[in-house]
Amino acid sequence: MRIKKVTGILLAAVLTFSMAGCGAVSVDGETSSNAGNSSEEASGSYEGSGAVGLAISTLNNPFFVTLSEGAQAAAEEQDVELIVVDAGDDAAKQTNDIEDLISRNISVLIVNPVDSDAVAPAVKDAVAKGIKVVSVDRVVNGVDVDCAIASDNVAGAKAATEYLISLVGEGAKVAELQGVSGASATIDRGEGFHQAADENLDVVASQTANFNRSEGMTVMENMLQANADIQGVFAHNDEMALGAVEAIGGKDIKVVGFDATDDAVAAVADGKMAATVAQKPDLMGATAVETAVKLIAGETVDKEIPVEVELVTE
Repeated sequence: MRIKKVTGILLAAVLTFSMAGCGAVSVDGETSSNAGNSSEEASGSYEGSGAVGLAISTLNNPFFVTLSEGAQAAAEEQDVELIVVDAGDDAAKQTNDIEDLISRNISVLIVNPVDSDAVAPAVKDAVAKGIKVVSVDRVVNGVDVDCAIASDNVAGAKAATEYLISLVGEGAKVAELQGVSGASATIDRGEGFHQAADENLDVVASQTANFNRSEGMTVMENMLQANADIQGVFAHNDEMALGAVEAIGGKDIKVVGFDATDDAVAAVADGKMAATVAQKPDLMGATAVETAVKLIAGETVDKEIPVEVELVTE
């Protein structure tokens, strides 16, 4: 399999730090120890319990499972308590999750937003209390977080679309399967797609399938009923791309995804998908925890840490 690097994107080096902590990982509902002083505000006196909270968008997606596993492995290595809460792609639940983490007096909040706008008020509450915040994979709109760790989704999507153009030819009819509305990954990947597609392709359909495989299949079926001559598909993630592949069946339609999950890489190798964009979710999760440990120690961290992406083709 050939892997083409997207130029201009730096590989974030895995940071290494040492920090004594609780050495535990708890998931969605288990109580953290060493509760801090909840009355302390963002004046600089707040210390917290030393625990790190990870508010993840969903664990019903292989990409975020890998991200969470990378974070948990780093937490064990760094001997710091990590509390993982799963929003299940529900923005309201994520708000409640974050407020719960705040009440547990965590020292650092790592947030992977369901919706980059909807999560902002809860994150602002964390900041107001004095909790450090690291965003991972997706940004928090309107909040100045301590560090943002993410792939360059715009560049990755643009490169994937340019590859799709090389396969289907200029002027070909294509469809776009969008991710969860409001998620920064959806916004950025859509931007990258349209930067390449709008002047070179005929985008006949563009609809959300919420980063979900079954929805991707259903939406793709509907798109094909309305536009039987679609020649290519760009999906904002691999789950939707794989759903589109199921809907397409044996038709010669080129499908490009994003994330390079194991199923998608296998589909590319088998010729069922044309390409996918490889991120490093385990590295993002690990780097987020290692950055959190550095913040707990009072060290300075970079405001943004970009993570390399690669185009994976047959």
